Amino acid sequence: MYTPIVATLGYILSPDRKQTLLVHRNRRPDDQHLGKYNGLGGKMVPEEDIFQCLVREIYEEANILCDKVVLRGTINWTGFGPQGENWFGFIYRIDTFTGTPAACNEEGDLVWVDVADIMQLPMWEGDRFFLPMVFDDDPRVFHGFMPYDNARPIDWHYSRI
Repeated sequence: MYTPIVATLGYILSPDRKQTLLVHRNRRPDDQHLGKYNGLGGKMVPEEDIFQCLVREIYEEANILCDKVVLRGTINWTGFGPQGENWFGFIYRIDTFTGTPAACNEEGDLVWVDVADIMQLPMWEGDRFFLPMVFDDDPRVFHGFMPYDNARPIDWHYSRI
């Protein structure tokens, strides 16, 4: 039976669109993501839709309100969780927001990173496959499949429509 954890992952752009706000996961020693940089987001709860999940998670993690949001893609990450759980993620780009982002949250420090330099950061290996599509100018949405085994992607393919 396929029962994935449904989640959001958001990449917040600076007003000049040259930087994105990431969390450097450096606060919890037991964190599966420890040391990695990642977008903001998290698990959807039963009483919300996926957009409400994104807005809630961004507010909880960065203390800002999402204004203009663009769905960039979806990814089916089978075997991704620490116990081999399947995840299904909705990947968003937040083009405008209201407020001043917090400096940190319970997961780590929040840092502005040049989009041009993002691929040089420590991150999940699989993120390198889809991140260029989050920030490109192609208006089409991507839908990807990225199975994981032992915390590493073993395949990647996608469609763009």
